[in-house]
Amino acid sequence: MTEFKTADGDGLTDEIIGELADEAECGYDLSKATKVTYGRPSLGAAGISPRVQIRVDPDLADALKARAKQEHRSVSEIARTALREYIARAA
Repeated sequence: MTEFKTADGDGLTDEIIGELADEAECGYDLSKATKVTYGRPSLGAAGISPRVQIRVDPDLADALKARAKQEHRSVSEIARTALREYIARAA
């Protein structure tokens, strides 16, 4: 017999499996379901945040990480700020 376990690693007995099956047969009220999302949250109201990758030399990468740590900010946050300022100056 196959032993089934929950995501937490707890074993499922035949009794618990029967209770879950009975519950499923009655139907679920999906309006009470919790929405589960995966990945990082969107940065914009449009619901998408395109990923932009760049390559930098090791010294710049080290300086950026050190600055982010010093300011208690993420590398991405600093990069977004720098890009916004650069684009604003160029306009």
